[in-house]
Amino acid sequence: MSSFHGSDGTSTPLTVLLVEDDPGDVLLITEALQGRGRNPRVHTVTDGAEAVSFLYRAGEHATAPRPDVVLLDLNLPRMDGREVLAHIKSDPDLRSIPVVVLTTSGAAEDIMRTYESHANAYITKPIDADDFATLVSRVDEFYSDVARLPDQGW
Repeated sequence: MSSFHGSDGTSTPLTVLLVEDDPGDVLLITEALQGRGRNPRVHTVTDGAEAVSFLYRAGEHATAPRPDVVLLDLNLPRMDGREVLAHIKSDPDLRSIPVVVLTTSGAAEDIMRTYESHANAYITKPIDADDFATLVSRVDEFYSDVARLPDQGW
């Protein structure tokens, strides 16, 4: 999630909210995003409650930027990813933010429930670190180079 083209055609660094509690996955994802050399703005929170605080600019996150994309794990402490997704997609001010669920679960029920909750994509994390990095780079490429994101005024 490195940069995207705004409505005026300029390239702007993408702001990513990474909601992930596994330090190893945080490192892999961050390195894969930065590996494309576009200096993405990656903000990491390690539980669902902190993600909601970030999105609503509460407490220590009072000056948090609005993310262009959320990478969301499902299995999180304090508040799971399903609840975070529900907060995002039920709020008129947040629902236009694309949410990519990036999780270890391949359960059909999780996949169905996530899409029913209006996730933009559901991706099962590969076990192999190289495959994982490639996958994150592909997601980055899609949101940076292919998809058009709405201009978000905060």
